[in-house]
Amino acid sequence: MNSTIKNILGNAYPVIQNNIFRMIGTISPKTLASIQYQRGFGRKIDWNDPKDINEKINWLKFNTDTTAWTTLADKFRVREHVERMGLGNMLVQLYGHWDDAEDINWDALPRQFIMKTNNGSGEVFICKDKAKIDTAAWTAAFKTQLAMKFGRSMGEPHYNRIKPCIIAEELLDCRKQPIPSSSLIDYKIWSFDGKPAYIWACYNRTHASVQVALYDLDWNFHPEYSISTPHYILADKPMPKPKSLDQMLHAAAVLSKGFPELRVDLYEVDDKPYFGELTFSSAAGFNDFYTPEFLRILGDLTILNK
Repeated sequence: MNSTIKNILGNAYPVIQNNIFRMIGTISPKTLASIQYQRGFGRKIDWNDPKDINEKINWLKFNTDTTAWTTLADKFRVREHVERMGLGNMLVQLYGHWDDAEDINWDALPRQFIMKTNNGSGEVFICKDKAKIDTAAWTAAFKTQLAMKFGRSMGEPHYNRIKPCIIAEELLDCRKQPIPSSSLIDYKIWSFDGKPAYIWACYNRTHASVQVALYDLDWNFHPEYSISTPHYILADKPMPKPKSLDQMLHAAAVLSKGFPELRVDLYEVDDKPYFGELTFSSAAGFNDFYTPEFLRILGDLTILNK
């Protein structure tokens, strides 16, 4: 039945489906999370006795105070927190922030920079030469992004509470990384109440796909814990250990303290670590690129205070 509807609607199907999910997410985010979990894993989520990391992320979303999630998932407001925690030297240089796309001061920006909204997920505008960009088109795109409620389609109400704005930051040089990569290597450190446990490295990112590799704290490569998908392509060999790994792990320990689970996302350019963002609901709690065994390992590390 579902495939028949897809065939009839064609390219309109994903748009209609997403709009339906947004409607459900607006009325009842928890109901939407239950639907999305059933669709993704073929079984109902166990709200009463969550076990793996996906179930526990969803449980935390709806059974705990996520006020801090809203503040710290905000890519602008989190900067103040990172500074307060003594890690200000890891912040990427901020060039400006604006609540309205029409207020962007293009003249004040340097030749190269990146721009993004503070409440999105991966939608980054990269400027390598300001003289060549269409500022009117960028302004229009940001107007659209500012009007969106990012958390509605995946049941993440903490994102809905973020006051949206646009930020412009320094463009880090991808050429000064441990391996060649078309994008910044994202070192996503799974951490549990001040204890880092695993590093998920993502690189060569495009709109269509990203290469991934999982490591433990000693930088041992663990391909057996990953599932390769059309989007998440498993690396066929390990990459060199980042020179600043110890500093990264220290930052992850400091920033994750007090939270049952938190993914601390960092970069390394020219051997120096940089802060990326804090992610409380990785893949919205529907991580499908790890094996069931590894999802359970992460779940066992997540201690819930029921």
